[in-house]
Amino acid sequence: MKILVTEAISETGISLLRDEHEVDVRKVTPEELLEIIPEYDALITRSETKVTAEVLARGTRLKVVGRAGVGVDNIDVAAATERGVVVVNVPGANTYSTAEHAFGLLIAVARNIPQAHHALAREGRWDRKSFVGTELHGKTLGIIGLGRIGSEVAVRARAFGMRVLAYDPYVPHSRAEHLGVTLVPSLRGLLPEVDFLTIHAAKTPESAQLIGAAELALMKPTARIVNCARGGMVDEEALYRALKEGRLAGAALDVFAAEPCTDSPLFGLPNVVVTPHLSASTAEAQDANGRYIAQYVLRALRGELVPEAVNLPQIPRDGVQVVTDHLPLAETLGSFLAQAFPGHADRITVAYSGELAKHPTALLTNTVLKGYLATQLGEHVNYINAPALARRRGIAVNESKSLTHAPLGENGTLSPASSLITVRSEGPQGAHEVTGMLRRDGGMRFVAVDGLHIDMAPSRHMLVSQHRDQPGMVGRFGMALAARDINIAGLHLGRHQPRGMALMLLQIDEPAPPDLVAELREAMAVDTVQAVTLPLGRQP
Repeated sequence: MKILVTEAISETGISLLRDEHEVDVRKVTPEELLEIIPEYDALITRSETKVTAEVLARGTRLKVVGRAGVGVDNIDVAAATERGVVVVNVPGANTYSTAEHAFGLLIAVARNIPQAHHALAREGRWDRKSFVGTELHGKTLGIIGLGRIGSEVAVRARAFGMRVLAYDPYVPHSRAEHLGVTLVPSLRGLLPEVDFLTIHAAKTPESAQLIGAAELALMKPTARIVNCARGGMVDEEALYRALKEGRLAGAALDVFAAEPCTDSPLFGLPNVVVTPHLSASTAEAQDANGRYIAQYVLRALRGELVPEAVNLPQIPRDGVQVVTDHLPLAETLGSFLAQAFPGHADRITVAYSGELAKHPTALLTNTVLKGYLATQLGEHVNYINAPALARRRGIAVNESKSLTHAPLGENGTLSPASSLITVRSEGPQGAHEVTGMLRRDGGMRFVAVDGLHIDMAPSRHMLVSQHRDQPGMVGRFGMALAARDINIAGLHLGRHQPRGMALMLLQIDEPAPPDLVAELREAMAVDTVQAVTLPLGRQP
């Protein structure tokens, strides 16, 4: 496969990529990117390359786009998701470097360090009176966004003897208390209190121009603002006016609305410190960025799940293991249901019971859809685009959760600690469902099909028959398979009542050819026989 790297990443990362794939490292214009992107399976960028919907549409081979950094505002994530393109970034690699840079700018703007350096080193002026600063000790720092970077800034601020307030509606009070930070319930409540303000929130449509003229008007005239997050989160025109008119004491900016930025009215103000997006520019951060993004991109190209992907449902750290353990089962259940009971589905419901119901399950539901739709659409379906493809096909998707298990039949008892996944399809052909679980050793079990209790480890190749319960059916199937030299590995039967409708699942060692399936349907006079081939993620 071919990987295009349009902005510099560490040699460590390039080396990892080249161990497995062909890699082109080249800076390209937007026009050149559109021209060459159809040749590539992966694209790695930093902040300058714009991965637009048009780029993604032209990149028909693209499987993954990697951003060697934190923000992904230069990538059309929605368009990537529609096309099943994985988007990955590395939010943790530059945590320390960005926190340190933000604090460096904080000190620089408080003590006029760049201005004093220029006066002495460039102009030869020994001028102490013009550059009187202010101490950090005893001052109040306001932090917008108490994630990884904001938390590290808070730790450093506390070490400098600062009082720290933060606005972050997604952070629990316990986390803030652990850091010695006081959470403020609103941005408007935070701004009048602070002597320094630093931004470490993600840039979203809601947070663009988070700090505008109205917000700046709430701040003290002695306050100073630092932005090492993303450009555009501070209205630069409003900031210029506030600084020019003395309504704000100073500002330090590492990011700008349009980058690269080499000319701005802000540059001419004596109370402004600027750097060219250097927050992640340390040797350590660059090496980590390159290494991590290479690892994520390689996993995506191998077809592996990348739980860290931006456009996958996120899983809390304490739930990652249990959810990812169940992914092969979820895909297998979806695939089995689509093949054993084919036909258009109007609705798919995924029910989780037991311990699994305590965790976020959106990724598992995506995986069920992947298994179900792949039987019709092939490899085009993945964890990313499965929900969008289901919507296009008019399939309503629902989840339900219960900490207790529904009865599974006369002998279907389960431990309360077990986790079950039940997938149900409803459509013109009727309603059908399958329930599965994981054994303690990680192997899969089917425990119910259409309300009939069974206990079987699914095999890759199977035959599923619905027929009237009568003597001789098993033998007739066995003889037909023997005539084709197809070995039966296992047999599972279920029925609601004698001589009523029965369900038979035959595990076979190789796939049943279509003409054999047609022959079985006709010769046995059964309601239906379906051949099933499962994408088992882990053999039992």
